Amino acid sequence: MTDQPSNADMGDTDIPGKPTSASRTTLSHIMTHNDTNLLGTVHGGVIMKLVDDAAGAVAGRHSGGPAVTASMDEMVFLEPVRVGDLVHVKAQVNWTGRTSMEVGVRVLAERWNESTPATQVGSAYLVFAAVDADGKPRSVPQVLPETERDKRRYQEAQIRRTHRLSRRRAIRELREKRAAEGYED
Repeated sequence: MTDQPSNADMGDTDIPGKPTSASRTTLSHIMTHNDTNLLGTVHGGVIMKLVDDAAGAVAGRHSGGPAVTASMDEMVFLEPVRVGDLVHVKAQVNWTGRTSMEVGVRVLAERWNESTPATQVGSAYLVFAAVDADGKPRSVPQVLPETERDKRRYQEAQIRRTHRLSRRRAIRELREKRAAEGYED
């Protein structure tokens, strides 16, 4: 594991790197009755859309153009969100590959009419692929972690990437084995 991205991590590219802070963003939204589920709290899908929106904005800003959601990992709901909560979705690029980026997202909520500190209510990691006008993958700038926290997030993102690739490989191998044995899926 490296503390900083290297050209070997990125592949050969002439695109200058960008610091983490260059694309970091916060999306805020007040939750209304239109956002509720059958329990009267905000529907998880509403929060997931806000997460995807904020992460997509960060990925597009970092890559300098269109980026599409490739996967969402570890969407965790820590506390329910209620009608009247002001939700803040904070996102940043944690790691970059040649054409993909991991975006980390923290979801916080506070009452719209109170001055109490916001509480973390969720988090997620999403992978985005940068695409050109034809929908083909395109290179992205490497992310340049600036703080110790950014460096830790970069290293953790590398671990998540390794696990994602290992899981995909193991599933593919199992399916190939079952197919060779004559099992249909």
